Amino acid sequence: MTENVTPDNAMTPEAEYEFYARAENQLPQGSARRRKAPMTAMVPVRFPQDVLDEVRRRADADHRSLSSWIRLAVEHELRNSA
Repeated sequence: MTENVTPDNAMTPEAEYEFYARAENQLPQGSARRRKAPMTAMVPVRFPQDVLDEVRRRADADHRSLSSWIRLAVEHELRNSA
């Protein structure tokens, strides 16, 4: 299984799939975690195709959903801008 481990010791998507396909690895660990605040509303946003393609690529690289990646990017910008 070492061939499925990346240089930073994170599992590849294939290794994760194999790991979580086994029933013994599907048991919850620790207490449940909730979002800090409930999501309040959907906001439709349009992107040029090339931007959307890059956002999807980066979300996939981070093993995140498109929505999650965009939320994190917006939160990061809000924390780091004037």
